Amino acid sequence: MITLNIITKQPHVPLPSYTLKALMKQILEGMRVIHATNFIHLDIKCDNILLHSPPGSGCVYVKIADFGFAKEEDLNNKQTYLKGTLPYWGPELYQFPINLTHNVDQFAIGVIFYRLLSRRYPVDGKNKVEQGKMLANLESIGRPQEIKDDILWDLLSKLLEFDPIKRITAEQALQHPYFTSPESLSDVSKEQQDLAQIAQLQEGNFSITKFDKDPTFIVAESVIKQFILEDIRLQKLKEQQFDQQKGLRQQEDELKEESQTVFSLKELEEKQLNNNYKQSKIQLNQT
Repeated sequence: MITLNIITKQPHVPLPSYTLKALMKQILEGMRVIHATNFIHLDIKCDNILLHSPPGSGCVYVKIADFGFAKEEDLNNKQTYLKGTLPYWGPELYQFPINLTHNVDQFAIGVIFYRLLSRRYPVDGKNKVEQGKMLANLESIGRPQEIKDDILWDLLSKLLEFDPIKRITAEQALQHPYFTSPESLSDVSKEQQDLAQIAQLQEGNFSITKFDKDPTFIVAESVIKQFILEDIRLQKLKEQQFDQQKGLRQQEDELKEESQTVFSLKELEEKQLNNNYKQSKIQLNQT
């Protein structure tokens, strides 16, 4: 299934603000539900955010996947080791003893949003030691030049807060002005409005939720499709380049074989000439 990485690896395809906002709201709502059950996911990353589009719906739904590392929050149990994906780890995970809280997932969500906006990690060390040192040398994550919106950066900086106690929760994030201000609520496309209206007309359909009727939660399939098409185009381009390189290598190999054959024929000719010369010399000596 397609993941959020389909967006992060296509830097030249624009991500509309209303689609970014809807993706963020869906992810935060999913984490709000998980944290409400007192569980921590512990491996939130783009690879584990699936994008699902039911046939004919015109919509894309976020699905949080891979609960292999998930565990119940226990403030009395100190961790001595961790598994997960380093660029998504909060600074507190490099301190001993490790105290796991829901806020670990919140920092990882901040990294996801940072990647959707800048297409790179805020901190990206080669290994655990280097990543820990890089974070230790920072007081906070710097604002990337791609983020022009002050309200958006305010939300993101609260998710990427180094102090886990001060870090914003999923529930609090959903109430942030980035999502709730009049400007934000009006930042929707006509397609989002149309899809929400279609859902509202399906009253009585139990598969339709309140989020399907809210245009600010809707991710239009047509937007994500642009990233998929670009990915397919780039894959085909890579295949063509590979085939061209393969063809060039074959030509080089054939030329080498031809040159070796020519060289071998010359050697045979020289040997034959030498043999003929020796035979002639022997015959002269005998006479």
